Amino acid sequence: MKIGVLGAGGWGSALANLLAGNGHEVIVWSIDEREVAMLKEFHEQRDRLPGVILNSSIEYTTDASKAVIGQKMIVCAVPSPFVRSTAKNIADKVSNGQLIVNVSKGIEESTLKALVEIIEEEIPQAKVAVLSGPSHAEEVGRGIPTTVVAGARDIEIAKTIQNAFMNDYFRVYTSTDVTGIELGGSVKNVIALAAGISDGLGLGDNTKAALMTRGMAEIMRLGLAMGADVKTLSGLSGMGDLIVTCTSKHSRNRNAGYLIGQGKTYEEAMAEVKMVVEGVYSAKATLALAREHGVEMPIVEAVNNVLFNGMTAKEALTELLNRDRKSEL
Repeated sequence: MKIGVLGAGGWGSALANLLAGNGHEVIVWSIDEREVAMLKEFHEQRDRLPGVILNSSIEYTTDASKAVIGQKMIVCAVPSPFVRSTAKNIADKVSNGQLIVNVSKGIEESTLKALVEIIEEEIPQAKVAVLSGPSHAEEVGRGIPTTVVAGARDIEIAKTIQNAFMNDYFRVYTSTDVTGIELGGSVKNVIALAAGISDGLGLGDNTKAALMTRGMAEIMRLGLAMGADVKTLSGLSGMGDLIVTCTSKHSRNRNAGYLIGQGKTYEEAMAEVKMVVEGVYSAKATLALAREHGVEMPIVEAVNNVLFNGMTAKEALTELLNRDRKSEL
C-alpha cells in the first residue's frame, strides 16, 4: 500500500517506520526543511526519537502534494493544534473516498470538536478514521509490544487500517465507536496533567491512584453523555491510554504536570518538555464540553484553575479533597 504520513515528529516517524517494516511504500511530509534534511541524511529523528534508525525505504518531503496525491492512506500525525490548518492545506489534494487516519489526540477549544470531526469538516470527500491507544512513540519505534484500536464508522475501513498496521509487536483491534476513542484519548491527557502535578507536589501512589480512578469516572460521565460506548472508555483508548499517560516517563503530559506541581507555569513547563503538551490545549475544551452536557468533572476543573486561573496546585488539591461527601457509585 502507498501511504503518506503527515508529521515527522516522534509519533509520525515511529508509525512510518512500522508501516515501512510491514512492506508499505511510505513517504513522510514535514513543513520543517531542517527536519526533512536530518531525516534524509541520518534516517533518524534525532530530536524526537533518538536511537531509532528508520527504515531506509522511507521517503521524506516538504511538498504536501507528494504525501497526499496517489496515496492509498494518509496518516495525520501532526500535533492537535495544527490539525485544522494541515487539513485545510491538503483539502484540494485529497481525492474522493481517500482514507485519512488521525493518530493525534485533542479537542479544539474554539469549536469543541474532536480531530476526526475537524478533518471531516475540512475534507468532506475523505473517509476519516482514528488510531489510538496506549502507545508511546519511544516504545513503538523500538518494537516494544503495543496494542491499539482502529476506529471508523464503517467497520471495513477499520479492518483496512488493522491490516495495514498490525504485525508481531503492534496488535490492532477494531471499533466503530469513533466518539469514544477520540474522547478517551483526548481527556486522559488532562487527567495525566493532574497526575503529574501530584508527583510534582511530592505526593504518593495513593494520591495518583485516586486521581486516575476518579479521573476515569469523569471520562466515563462525559463519554456516556456524548453517546460513547462504556466498553470503549474501559478499553485501550480510554483506561489503557489513561494508565500509560499518567505513569510513563515518556508522557509529555505527566512530565509537564510534574513541572507545574513544582511551581512552574504551563508555558514554562511546555518550554522545558520541548513538545506540544496536548492536555494543556484540551483542558478548556473538556471543561466546556462538561458544562455543555451538564456533567461534573472536578479534576478537569481543578486542572483548568491551576493552568489558567492562578490557583496553586496545593490549593486545587485541597479544594478537591474538601468537596461535599458523596457515594462512590
